[in-house]
Amino acid sequence: MLPSLLVPLAGVLVAGGFSPRSFIWAAFGVAGSVLYAVVRWATFSYTITGGRLELSRAFIGRSTRVIPLERIRGVDVTTPFLHRLLGLAVLKLDTGAGGDKQEGELDGITVEEAERLRAVLLSRHTPVAQEQPAAPQDHVFLRVPMAWLRYGPLSGAYLFTPFALVAGAVGLAFQWGGELGLDEDDAVAAGEWLWGHPLLLVGAAIVLVVLMPFLATAMYAVFNWNFVLFGRGDHLVAERGLVNRRVVSLERRRIRGYEIAESPLERRARVARLWAVVTGLGDSQTRGQLLPVAPRAAVDDIAAEAVGPFSEALRPHPPAARRRRLFRAIAPWVVLALVMYALGYALIGVAATVLAVAGIALGLDRYRSLGHTYDGTRLSVRSGSLRRAQAVVERRAVVGWTIEQSWFQRRAGLVTVIAGVGAGSGGYKAIDAGETQAAAFAAEVTPDWMAPFLKR
Repeated sequence: MLPSLLVPLAGVLVAGGFSPRSFIWAAFGVAGSVLYAVVRWATFSYTITGGRLELSRAFIGRSTRVIPLERIRGVDVTTPFLHRLLGLAVLKLDTGAGGDKQEGELDGITVEEAERLRAVLLSRHTPVAQEQPAAPQDHVFLRVPMAWLRYGPLSGAYLFTPFALVAGAVGLAFQWGGELGLDEDDAVAAGEWLWGHPLLLVGAAIVLVVLMPFLATAMYAVFNWNFVLFGRGDHLVAERGLVNRRVVSLERRRIRGYEIAESPLERRARVARLWAVVTGLGDSQTRGQLLPVAPRAAVDDIAAEAVGPFSEALRPHPPAARRRRLFRAIAPWVVLALVMYALGYALIGVAATVLAVAGIALGLDRYRSLGHTYDGTRLSVRSGSLRRAQAVVERRAVVGWTIEQSWFQRRAGLVTVIAGVGAGSGGYKAIDAGETQAAAFAAEVTPDWMAPFLKR
């Protein structure tokens, strides 16, 4: 708990002028937090018995949480930096409850105990008292080589790290400005001073731009250092991280497919990211990750080997979808440009005109990204441009269909058909498909379901 107290304690010391009284209050805060942590540790226990995990806490009132082992979908073992120094780990359980939070957590157990518990919890019916059998030989699908660190700057999540750091520093300054003796007038004065020194602003922007690829590479290394994807028994296991080492186990029988995402830079460099589509998995964008930014050929190979092969070509959508994509990418900027020109803001009008022209390429690319198909076992849908995502999902994962049609889509003879899936994001869209095309797609995947709703 102590690292989380650094900022509040600094605020107490600054507010008190680093006087003896402020140090006394800070000491009371540290002592109280340590005592609170010790009491919580001493009153917490866990037991595995009768096919269930029981988490008991008796701090003020007694509470017991019971988690059947059969509901456990995955086990996440992380080792934050301070935990690693002490030989400890955090074990989190992912159950059928879904959501972004795990239903059970054991914080501060030894690394050996975490590994033992993971084997026990994922074995479903193995008694704790029995000696655990030797783990099956791991099959390593891929170990990310150091050379792939160069792909870090291609991901927007890492590329804009310098600007995110500056924004965080500014936000922290506003949050703690009062404690540091600053007020809004000081912030306004600082902003006016910077605005009065444009060369300094331009220089700072240039420095941030220069730092972008270097910090992006560093962030890629921090989160994906020594990334390893391997199979262990009936689980897929992904291990990664430099400061916080994280091990995520995904039960194979819960995996229903995968999703591949690419940004324009990643597509140009022929790299992509890979996630598993898993039933009941919370925080799937992090916990379901099977590969960070990696060559597209490696992504396709790992998806086929670890999840299942899929090579069916996507079916294009009708020309009306292209017109709709172009209209949506161009029309808003054209309207803005006309309004700005009419109001006399020529500079903004020129910028909007440039964006409207750029929207032509964006709209065409969005249309080329549209597609859907079915190979008899798995269906696939794709859409997007700035983030083009293709989902490949098993037919057995489909639990229903939703067909949407706006007024503009009705005039164009288009619909958006959504395959409802009890995994991943919950539904995958084939955007702006033809009316007959969409109905045929749903009927092809689930003919018995669609038959009552179709006419010859």
